[in-house]
Amino acid sequence: MSQGEVGGDLTAGVRVVLIGKPGCHLCDTARDVVRSVAADLRVEWREVSLLDHPELAERYAEQIPVVLVDGREHEYWRVDERRLRRALGRRASGWGRWWQRG
Repeated sequence: MSQGEVGGDLTAGVRVVLIGKPGCHLCDTARDVVRSVAADLRVEWREVSLLDHPELAERYAEQIPVVLVDGREHEYWRVDERRLRRALGRRASGWGRWWQRG
């Protein structure tokens, strides 16, 4: 696994993972953005807490909230809705048009 990637059960079955912790106001804002974008694009997402994953706490304690897209770090601290939509749309359209590739 390369730097910037997170794997295993954490990302299985979802395109977006929001890493945060209770009481984090930036996490609350990020959750609202992720929830809205995921609903609009019909994308599965999951939220995980640093309190339940010590390995994530060690890696991301100073960066939360962190958003992963397709198992890769997308952004942290602030979630830009347009940037998240572009990332999800680009990857979705790339996989969805396999029949058009030369």
